[in-house]
Amino acid sequence: MKRMMLGAAALAFGVWGCGGKSADNNASAGSTGSGAAVAQSGTAGPTGTSSVSGVIHFTGEAPANPKIDMSQEAACKGKYTTTPTDPQYVVSGGKLGNVFVYVKSGLPNGATYQAPSTPVEIDQTGCLYHPRVFGVMTNQDIVIKNNDAVLHNIKAVPATNRGFNISQPSAGMTSTRKFASQEVMVPLECNVHGWMHAWVGVLSHPFYSTSGEDGSFSIKNLPPGTYTIEAWHEKLGPQSQTVTVGAGEAKTLDFTFSGPKA
Repeated sequence: MKRMMLGAAALAFGVWGCGGKSADNNASAGSTGSGAAVAQSGTAGPTGTSSVSGVIHFTGEAPANPKIDMSQEAACKGKYTTTPTDPQYVVSGGKLGNVFVYVKSGLPNGATYQAPSTPVEIDQTGCLYHPRVFGVMTNQDIVIKNNDAVLHNIKAVPATNRGFNISQPSAGMTSTRKFASQEVMVPLECNVHGWMHAWVGVLSHPFYSTSGEDGSFSIKNLPPGTYTIEAWHEKLGPQSQTVTVGAGEAKTLDFTFSGPKA
């Protein structure tokens, strides 16, 4: 009888243990729908259902983007119907594109986030980088593609991360690299074509966005809190604002950049 009672107790503990583990796994999936911060399992930090979205406005007259002489690269020049330009300013209807917007501070101390398994891609096509401004997480793969039938030599010039210099002499070539430390921003350039530039924001968390041609951006899945949001433009520099979001709240936060003074 004593053995039977002990066996029943052990079985009950095992059933309770499995049930408790399953509940923890469900919580870590972030599927509560309550808008509260969810402590992710393993190396994943807290997320939530709050968001910060907005528009990057531009006032004044945008400088003309420099024209690019691609006469020595027929394979690239043939991809354009007009003279190509270096897209330093993407301005349309008073809205500014290619602005990197990210959470600069405010996340819980010690929060860590696992890099996605899906890589980020950057293409070299028409002797320009696409995208020109983008973000990745630390240790997330960046797949670099050459879609031009010309030699490209992509070079990363970070301040704190380890740089790289990759030769891709023909179309269809790909290379994969990653950055280990947070750094905003890391310049990318081409040793062969001096006009080719791109910038990548490397962050230890997933809360970032790049404004589109309509100036819009959106940072989603934030836990509730007070954050410093920074918007960075390659020519106009950074701007910062503070915003507080409650659980499940969607806040609007706009930035306004002005053209450089003559």
